[in-house]
Amino acid sequence: MRNAFGADFADGTRQVTGARQHFTIISGNDTFRSMKATNWEFKNRALLFGLIFTFSFPLYFLDHQNSTAALANWLGFRLQKDPDPVARLLFAFAAILVIVAALVRTWASSYLRADVVYAAEVKTESLIADGPYRQVRNPLYFANVIMVIGIGAMMSRLGFLVAVVAMLVFCYRLILREETELLADQGAQYEGYRKVVPRLWPALWPRIASAGRHARWVDGFKAESWYWGLAAALVVFSITLRLMLFFGILAASLVLFWVSSRVRQKKSNPQA
Repeated sequence: MRNAFGADFADGTRQVTGARQHFTIISGNDTFRSMKATNWEFKNRALLFGLIFTFSFPLYFLDHQNSTAALANWLGFRLQKDPDPVARLLFAFAAILVIVAALVRTWASSYLRADVVYAAEVKTESLIADGPYRQVRNPLYFANVIMVIGIGAMMSRLGFLVAVVAMLVFCYRLILREETELLADQGAQYEGYRKVVPRLWPALWPRIASAGRHARWVDGFKAESWYWGLAAALVVFSITLRLMLFFGILAASLVLFWVSSRVRQKKSNPQA
């Protein structure tokens, strides 16, 4: 099965081959399936993910108060505590959120190839249902949502709201596109998987049995090295409170993501 910036999900037992089957996949539970991402959106998702941050951070021009500072002031007043240490604790918690997101993405990517995770098209050859895919169909997109909440701690209140909503909507559109092609290509196999494993919010326990596939952690960390840069940016800021360090590491991580995505796309589509 495919996931986050593109990924195919597999049960590790067999590949679905042969003639493509076509199914009507609009149901009462999926009334928004017409919201699926376009070909251009899917192919350029790296650019669009970056633009979410590029647009959200400058919203300080409209709302001058940092979202974390605002929450710290509110909590400090309610708890009768100094808001400064409360803010530092909130920034530390935000850093932990991004670390968790990086771990989830690395775990998910360790069951996939990097050229699948960052492919320019939906990969539907096989269904991967092992590791985190036993608990959630889209662990990479789930990690993106957790990550934007953590990075949003550095944005204004308006920027935080815009970034989280934009990330949720865009990830959902990408998921709907992938599910459409996966169901059309794999039919009953994917439909059975879809019925028992949650789409975006993980189940506490695995919903399907393991297929016996082993994680390749080195490959996972290589594929998600840029994501660990996001975590490092927030960790460094929570310790030093130096904005220049945060934005420098953040920018370098986003550039690494964009460049590595383009390189992988060109390798997988040499004539593109």
